[in-house]
Amino acid sequence: MGKELIPPPERNEVQEVALRDALEERYLAYALSTIMHRALPDARDGLKPVHRRILYGMRLLRLDPGTTFKKSAKIVGDVMGTFHPHGNEAIYDALVRLAQDFSSRYPLVDGQGNFGNIDGDNPAAMRYTEARMTEVARLLLDGIDEDAVEFRANYDGQSEEPVVLPAAFPNLLANGAQGIAVGMATSIPPHNVAELCDAALHLIEKPETKSRSLLKYVPGPDFPTGGLIVDPRAEIAEAYATGRGSFRVRARWAQEDSGRGTWLVVITEIPWMVQKSRLVERIAELINEKKLPLVADVRDESAEDIRLVIEPRARTVDPALMMESLFKLTELESRIPLNMNVLVKGRIPKVIGLAEALREWLDHRRDVLLRRSRHRLKQIEHRLEMLGGYLIAYLNLDRGDQDHPAARTSRNRC
Repeated sequence: MGKELIPPPERNEVQEVALRDALEERYLAYALSTIMHRALPDARDGLKPVHRRILYGMRLLRLDPGTTFKKSAKIVGDVMGTFHPHGNEAIYDALVRLAQDFSSRYPLVDGQGNFGNIDGDNPAAMRYTEARMTEVARLLLDGIDEDAVEFRANYDGQSEEPVVLPAAFPNLLANGAQGIAVGMATSIPPHNVAELCDAALHLIEKPETKSRSLLKYVPGPDFPTGGLIVDPRAEIAEAYATGRGSFRVRARWAQEDSGRGTWLVVITEIPWMVQKSRLVERIAELINEKKLPLVADVRDESAEDIRLVIEPRARTVDPALMMESLFKLTELESRIPLNMNVLVKGRIPKVIGLAEALREWLDHRRDVLLRRSRHRLKQIEHRLEMLGGYLIAYLNLDRGDQDHPAARTSRNRC
């Protein structure tokens, strides 16, 4: 049994309350609000409330894939005014992240304009950018008009918002999630959706399958910026089984011949969530401080694709040894944490493994399909009832004409 809440005092009454009790009560309320409504994603659709409200607001604005873009300021204003009264910058930051293909493995927002870049440059103001939903976002909302999910009143009771989205896409694992709450946090890296679907099909056929057995379908994360995971398979299996761990990710590189016996190292993929410009600056600083004696220079020749060029000090340098020194001292190697702390059934914060995460999504999809089927069945029954009424009326048209007074007068005259 928890502590009883401190009753509010009567008007003009002074009530003495222990400071510790008051702080415990109020901080607990704040912590629960942060956990439930801000930081942790729902295991069913993989979204936090702000992301869910952005997508639902865009649907109400009819910003489906293939339609014309609308100003981000319009989207943010509608979402803030109707569903999410927490400030426009917070909403716009969330919308921007959904549109960045270097942050999200499968972006949910199709952005037009400057939405930032992998170098860490800030996006343009919301009045300059435009957005609409992607096909993946449409899948998350598919069936929401067919009583697929529960709705609840918005913050002022003037409208309704979905408690969870139908989620015909395994968004929690496909796009991952990051968040910090009070006393807990979540960190879920993105994965390949084709691998997740194969694992989900296997889980449907064999519901008792454990997380370790699913590794033949989902061998590890799939980052939008690429990279190589160099952890032993046993450590990866343990992380997915317990829901806690980390992945050691290295940049992908190749040796490139530059003629006359010289060579360069070209980096084409870097670890996830590493800013490229900061990475280049760090390597340059280490070269100037003579902490990378095997490296002569670094150049950023990136265009749409990443291309970092590392020039060795001499042609006799071992490229593998040079890269090992870079991995040790720079973010060309980084650790991506795994902490699958989510809201199970939308209510219970819990750390779950790979199999349980997929099972939560599959159970939710089953509930959605059952609700949609019942909704369609009611529509069919209603239509059949209307058609039955029309049929009765049609079959009795002649009888009604015969009983009409004008018809009786006509018969008498004959």
